[in-house]
Amino acid sequence: MPQKKNPDMAELIRGKVGRVYGDLFGLLTTMKGLPLAYNKDMQEDKEGLFDAVKTILPSIKIMTGMIATLQVKKEAMEHATHHDFSNATELADYLATKGIPFREAHEIVGELVLKGLRTGTNLVDIPLDEYKKISPKIEEDVYTCLQPKVAVERRNSYGGTGFDQVRQQIKDAKKILEGK
Repeated sequence: MPQKKNPDMAELIRGKVGRVYGDLFGLLTTMKGLPLAYNKDMQEDKEGLFDAVKTILPSIKIMTGMIATLQVKKEAMEHATHHDFSNATELADYLATKGIPFREAHEIVGELVLKGLRTGTNLVDIPLDEYKKISPKIEEDVYTCLQPKVAVERRNSYGGTGFDQVRQQIKDAKKILEGK
């Protein structure tokens, strides 16, 4: 969605994962049908390996630098969550739970976002009577679903962004780093 801001380095490195997986898949395909001894096919195993190493090492260096210089601006982040349209998906999901087909809900939210961008308002600024024009099923609880903390907490499936899930992921990562 257009309201997102993404760090270029992280996106580019994420893209390189596909290349490294491709190198791995190429190597596995080359090796799949070989007997236990050396075969001429194995002359093809190095190119992918060298490419993967040539891709991974600079990526690690760049990510290390990016993380080391990362500055978290908590107040700016908090402000942004209340003054952007990052809750647009939540509204579309909410409308779908009220019986509006998701495709239609997505279109409605897109129009509301465009209107908000033109008028300098956010989804939480829309009066309830305006929402009721979209569907009489929309209630006061629409404003609850648009709250950033509620939106994050809703994503509580395994590996999700819910607070409990993130805490568990951090705990699991620390165990891995500690070798447990």
